Amino acid sequence: MPEELHIPSNVADDRNACELIRAWTAHGGLVCSLNPGAWPASDAAIAWGILLSDIARHVADALHQSYGLERTEVLSRVRAVFDSELDRPTAPVKGKFV
Repeated sequence: MPEELHIPSNVADDRNACELIRAWTAHGGLVCSLNPGAWPASDAAIAWGILLSDIARHVADALHQSYGLERTEVLSRVRAVFDSELDRPTAPVKGKFV
């Protein structure tokens, strides 16, 4: 299996830290492991929305730093694909929570 990503030091030393998501490309698709119970059900949709938008901004920063891509263009394209995938998924969601 490929090497795991680095755990940031400010996470490793926080006893209350909680892993939320892991994602891989495998067998030609996306494979995820989620922690849907990280927040109370009444707050979960808002919290996951904030998480996903934060991830998009981190991706834009990473692509800017790594390849010089413009953050605003990356975010615009991420948003367009995100909305399109929600409306018309390219693959069905499958699997289960254990």
